[in-house]
Amino acid sequence: MIGPSSEAAELIAHLETLRSEENVAGMARFGIVTDRALGISNPDIKAVARLAKKDHVRAMQLWRSDIREARLLALYTAEPKRLTTEEARNWANDFNSWEIVDCAADLFVEARLDELIWDFAADDREFIRRTAFAMIAGAAVHRKEESDATLLAWMPLIEAHAGDPRNFVRKAVNWALRSIGKRDLACHTPALALAKILAESPDKTARWIGKDAARELAGEKLLARLR
Repeated sequence: MIGPSSEAAELIAHLETLRSEENVAGMARFGIVTDRALGISNPDIKAVARLAKKDHVRAMQLWRSDIREARLLALYTAEPKRLTTEEARNWANDFNSWEIVDCAADLFVEARLDELIWDFAADDREFIRRTAFAMIAGAAVHRKEESDATLLAWMPLIEAHAGDPRNFVRKAVNWALRSIGKRDLACHTPALALAKILAESPDKTARWIGKDAARELAGEKLLARLR
């Protein structure tokens, strides 16, 4: 039986028993890298994480396994307060799939490693740059007590990278802009203004991001909620 005292090798052995080749094939259709995947759903991995509990040292060992599900389990069982900037950077160097990135971004936001947002955005590697914007989106949604000024300070990054045409970056930039705009009225006004500017851009990617964000941010239901 797995539990808080289970070692990394035991948890990996347990994950191996949950392998599903059918699910691996399904993941590939959603653009998930499956070279080292067992085909276990995220809810099932979270169930294992609840049994295993947090253990930061063990999370580092799980990450080194290079198995998709073990890495997700590492992210779910790492201790945000103990996560260092260096550890986060090392993990980011291994990012190769969007769902790993998005899960890691939530952890990095919880760990308050905000300085990495600027560094990750400046990094030309697709999945590391995506991490920056997934972190912005996550902070906008989950950090309810965060000042609006913190979020608005990241808006220039959205504008600067709105022309990155790579699929996983442009979707994350769009996600970050929409998330800031949906937070409250103070964030909505500048976010919608930027969306409208991007919608008129000569750059095809920036134009798509702007039009899509503007369409959502100008919606009556959203405006009614924010008011």
